[in-house]
Amino acid sequence: MGEGVSRERQDPPRNPSQDDPFAEAAGRARRRLVAALDAEGALPDPAWRAAFADVPRHLFVPYYHVGTYGGYERLGRDDPAPEARRRWLDGAYEDRPLGTLLRGGELVSTASQPSLMADMLHALDVRDGDTALEIGAGTGYNAALLSHRLGDTRVTTVDIDPDVTDAARARLHEAGYHPAVVTGDGARGCPDRAPVDRIIATCAVPSEPGAWLAQCRPGAVVVTPLSTGVLRLRVEDARHAEGRFLHTSAYFIPVRGSLPAPPEPRTGGLPRGALESELFRFLLTLASGALDPYEAYALWQREGRPARERYGVTVRDGRQWAWLDDPEGPYVWEVGGEGRMGTG
Repeated sequence: MGEGVSRERQDPPRNPSQDDPFAEAAGRARRRLVAALDAEGALPDPAWRAAFADVPRHLFVPYYHVGTYGGYERLGRDDPAPEARRRWLDGAYEDRPLGTLLRGGELVSTASQPSLMADMLHALDVRDGDTALEIGAGTGYNAALLSHRLGDTRVTTVDIDPDVTDAARARLHEAGYHPAVVTGDGARGCPDRAPVDRIIATCAVPSEPGAWLAQCRPGAVVVTPLSTGVLRLRVEDARHAEGRFLHTSAYFIPVRGSLPAPPEPRTGGLPRGALESELFRFLLTLASGALDPYEAYALWQREGRPARERYGVTVRDGRQWAWLDDPEGPYVWEVGGEGRMGTG
């Protein structure tokens, strides 16, 4: 992975709000967050470490919702109580996801956990001069990290919800970052900004959208949540990509737009211990619609309860299949469809 700040970048100096009353306390909180991420080994690249150290996350979450018994509590910088404002600021720099948009009592947008963001950004393996497309604008914080690393002109973030893109654009500008913020169906990518070298999604997809690969340069990397994991694909061309899952678990809000929702896996009769296992739920969701749940359970037991890194996905000529250990091996099944390709 390339280190340091992009040599080609000629962005103007960042000018976050000069009258931010939280700037000093936020700086201390940000240093604590970076120290915690360092301790976890989440920031091996100095360039990403600098991004997390510099980008003011609190500007991207002026308020958020935390789960309480029976609902959500709103915390924000506009709260009249000093203690509530302190809780808001401290929470903005904790290593946890934050609910940022609530509609009808349900969260429709979140700010991802910083350590997971760091893992996904590291997996992008960006180089100086790369262009990046983010699917799911969220708060704008991830786009700011990308802009810090690559430069504003090389970053695009797209979201289907105009309320989300309007808010993200405003917060990015407040923090001094100016990537392209586009309102559109992220499942279709962003043709006007293609081709790109890197795609990162902050929403879960049921299968790899073909439009994304078509908008990638050969050799591009795509990092996207799938099932309850994060898939990293290396793109050979518009019709062929392959890669494995990262080790980490990941739970993202599903992409909204033109992609159909995956079928809900059947769980009746499966052992409680299996259903309580993150690794089995990952396999069950990844194989939904293709593997019988009881067959998935038998595979999981037979193969020693495999970790996420043993799974991968291949995209070739309009077909997609997941696999365990080997894309040509005995355990393969279709992704995002009804057909089973083989299970040993």
